[in-house]
Amino acid sequence: MSENKDPQVPTPAESVEGVKFVYDFTEGNKDLKDLLGGKGANLAEMTNLGLPVPPGFTITTEACKVYLESGEEPGALRDEVSAHLAALEEAMGKKLGQPDNPLLVSVRSGAKFSMPGMMDTVLNIGLSDKSVQGLAAQAGDERFAWDSYRRLIQMFGKTVLGVDGDLFEEALEKAKEAKKVEVDTELEAADLKKLVTRFKKIVKAEAGRDFPQNPREQMDLAINAVFDSWNGDRAKLYRRQERIPHDLGTAVNVCSMVFGNLGPDSGTGVAFTRDPASGHQGVYGDYLQNAQGEDVVAGIRNTVPLAELEQIDKKSYDQLMQIMETLENHYKDLCDIEFTIERGQLWMLQTRVGKRTAGAAFRIATQLVDQGLIDEAEALTRVNGAQLAQLMFPRFDEDAKVEQVGRGIAASPGAAVGKAVFDSYTAVKWSRSGEKVILIRRETNPDDLDGMIAAEGILTSRGGKTSHAAVVARGMGKTCVCGAEDLEVDTKRRRMTVPGGHVVEEGDVISIDGSSGKVYLGEVPVVPSPVVEYFEGRMHAGAEDADELVEAVHRIMAFADRKRRLRVRANADNAEDALRARRFGAQGIGLCRTEHMFLGDRRELVERLILADTEAEREESLKQLLPLQKQDFVQLFESMDGLPVTVRLLDPPLHEFLPDITELSVRVALAESRQEPHENLLRLLQAVHRLHEQNPMLGLRGVRLGLVIPGLFTMQVRAIAEAAAERRAAKGDPRAEIMIPLVGTVQELEIVREEADKVVAEVEAATGTELKLAIGTMIELPRAALTAGQIAEAAEFFSFGTNDLTQTVWGFSRDDVEASFFTAYLEKGIFGVSPFETIDKDGVGSLVKLAAKAGRETRPDLKLGVCGEHGGDPESVHFFHEAGLDYVSCSPFRIPVARLEAGRAAVTSKGSDHR
Repeated sequence: MSENKDPQVPTPAESVEGVKFVYDFTEGNKDLKDLLGGKGANLAEMTNLGLPVPPGFTITTEACKVYLESGEEPGALRDEVSAHLAALEEAMGKKLGQPDNPLLVSVRSGAKFSMPGMMDTVLNIGLSDKSVQGLAAQAGDERFAWDSYRRLIQMFGKTVLGVDGDLFEEALEKAKEAKKVEVDTELEAADLKKLVTRFKKIVKAEAGRDFPQNPREQMDLAINAVFDSWNGDRAKLYRRQERIPHDLGTAVNVCSMVFGNLGPDSGTGVAFTRDPASGHQGVYGDYLQNAQGEDVVAGIRNTVPLAELEQIDKKSYDQLMQIMETLENHYKDLCDIEFTIERGQLWMLQTRVGKRTAGAAFRIATQLVDQGLIDEAEALTRVNGAQLAQLMFPRFDEDAKVEQVGRGIAASPGAAVGKAVFDSYTAVKWSRSGEKVILIRRETNPDDLDGMIAAEGILTSRGGKTSHAAVVARGMGKTCVCGAEDLEVDTKRRRMTVPGGHVVEEGDVISIDGSSGKVYLGEVPVVPSPVVEYFEGRMHAGAEDADELVEAVHRIMAFADRKRRLRVRANADNAEDALRARRFGAQGIGLCRTEHMFLGDRRELVERLILADTEAEREESLKQLLPLQKQDFVQLFESMDGLPVTVRLLDPPLHEFLPDITELSVRVALAESRQEPHENLLRLLQAVHRLHEQNPMLGLRGVRLGLVIPGLFTMQVRAIAEAAAERRAAKGDPRAEIMIPLVGTVQELEIVREEADKVVAEVEAATGTELKLAIGTMIELPRAALTAGQIAEAAEFFSFGTNDLTQTVWGFSRDDVEASFFTAYLEKGIFGVSPFETIDKDGVGSLVKLAAKAGRETRPDLKLGVCGEHGGDPESVHFFHEAGLDYVSCSPFRIPVARLEAGRAAVTSKGSDHR
């Protein structure tokens, strides 16, 4: 921590307990985000850089944690705040809220991770019935002073005292109607005085107390309100959505006020060092004359593009451009900047690494590499698999016949189609019933968060690229069009009127294009993303028809492939899926589910096998299935020639191949009533009853099938071996691996392996071909994980079946629990995310690590992989890298995501080689 750089500002003593809870802006730096929050750390960093930052201090996240845990402020906090406030007052030459020359401050939240609009801010603290007169005299502007006072009462009333914000908005609208003006800047001082009186009456009526006139009481109550807002509903919802831990707490920044609402030579704005929607370099942002910062992000008044500031105030514009360049070079990333101009003086109020769209993330990462600001490894940390998956979503067909009804600002890209809804409650309600919806608002506010999460996309008639809707949508990867001014949104009547008079009622389908800002009536058809076309091989990076996004993705994927240790395979059951997976970059097949080969036209053969009463009938059924299975494998090995193909022997319970018991009972009853022959149906029904289990997923399936149905597994092994021999005879390079499912004890595997080795030897002898077929098992039961050292004696590889392992570790039946109580578990914070979506590191993950370690102690060259759905989940891929696995396997479409995350894991992991 740096020493205090301003000799005029005394350094407050540490608290008695030795824990320092308050830091001046001159004391911190950008690396103290855990303690000072993102906003406080970056204000300190800008101060250190010598940029124009209003003086102030930060109350740490540690103070917040103490407050939230105990319900009281830390004992020494009040004295520390007093000392820092005194230092601030001395530096500024005025006292907080003094009547003749008042110091005013803002109190703002600032967590480690950006949570735009989710927590509380109060501006203009220190104003009272007395000090408002002093501010008017100090500024020489009575209107400005009363405007600032009404803003304080409005924000304080809503944020600190819990008054319904709509009551203040309604009073403001009535004041404008009485004055016959459109915007609040047209209200005069006398109008604002009346509004202040009205606002104070609202506070008294709704909060049961007067608006506090003591400035220190205002500040203390505001600080506690910011602490409390960490556990507000919208903040908790946002953290769940963004997977931000709940125990971090927020810092509080107390900053001397600078005013953008002092007239036309003042204003406030938000700037980006690059376009957060596209990644392109240039001048991007919004500016609003004669306004305070909240006016810009709230989208209540439409801003002008930042470039217009050059005509409004060239001196401030030029200075801002220099500062933006300084910050981007210093942070080596896109920066999001908030600033205010007070009578021609530029002040920096905040900077942070800016949220951006998926496409912008890839473009910016490669641009920064080309500029020499970052290297390839760092570029991989600037993008993620979720962003890549978003880029692979379809987009609207530009050649389709459409009816465009409006156009706004392209705030967050994507193609979203859904039914129009006009409030968050309806968006959530309809979404939960399976409807796709577009949330339409004049402008959004933090209370709309749950509706924004539920919606396919967001459309607003006000606001710009820096409005609340735009910033939050970009952070969530949600399609958003803002500032579509031609659309008249009537939320009370639940309708939107478009140019020409057509009315869109709630429930009507609309389409919005977040890449172009266009709004359409009805459902617009979609086409594949160019990124998918690139992965499919239909578009090549560097080709004339390839856009810069494809080029950026191509380069990032090349970085990832060079860095990663984990190999990436595909879950694929047929040649078509295997070929697609190979085009997507798969390095083999990690899971071929043979049960999928028994469906369709072959179901009748499987039924005969199940119904067989004699050994001869069973052998005849297996004999007919053998060539069909062999041909399946020949095609699969050909499509994956030279790469490993792990074939899982039959896993699901046999009843899955038989008709539904209710349907079959009805067919038998109908046949009997019509006196039609039904012997086969009756045998089938008897078999269904015989095979019925109370819990089939823990019953006769997997290796147990191979042990109790003679010839079943040996038929499959023979088909694999003969297919491999045929491919070798055709000069191919088949690399088949045989995987035994649901093993719980080494004895099961030993018996099946002995039979398999015998069959493979027979095929080798008959064909004169050495096949070298590896035999391994799935680890998907807790007992298998706990006895992995023993099982490795008979297995050449383990593949973790994390879907079943999650079910058996948690005691969950996935098909039941996800619909019945997972939503409640997520809302109550029991889960941060479903354990079927992201690996449960503490439970399931511990078993994976234990089994991997024990298996390799027995067999050092044991190959380890994972073939559950977690193999394509970004966060889980990092865990598997750290656990020392050799590969992950996932669906073909998720292969690029797994490749990227494997590369990211290699450059972010503390150790990249666990062998």
